[in-house]
Amino acid sequence: MQTKIQRWGNSLGLRIPKSFAAEARVEAGSTVDISVEDGGLVVRAVSPRKYELDALLKGIASSNLHDATDWGEPVGREAW
Repeated sequence: MQTKIQRWGNSLGLRIPKSFAAEARVEAGSTVDISVEDGGLVVRAVSPRKYELDALLKGIASSNLHDATDWGEPVGREAW
């Protein structure tokens, strides 16, 4: 399929046909990685990072643990 590069402000833009976007699993707002390989443009979808609570908790150490913060006395109906 051929398409045209068009001006978009001070940059250039490329429209991605709906069928290509669906196959690549990208949509408006998706993050992509763009590079030049052998003189051609390559656009790759970037998978969102998935975090697991257990893995994040394993990263907690005494060196990166924050001290408790005193927020003062209650000023409304909150329970401390």
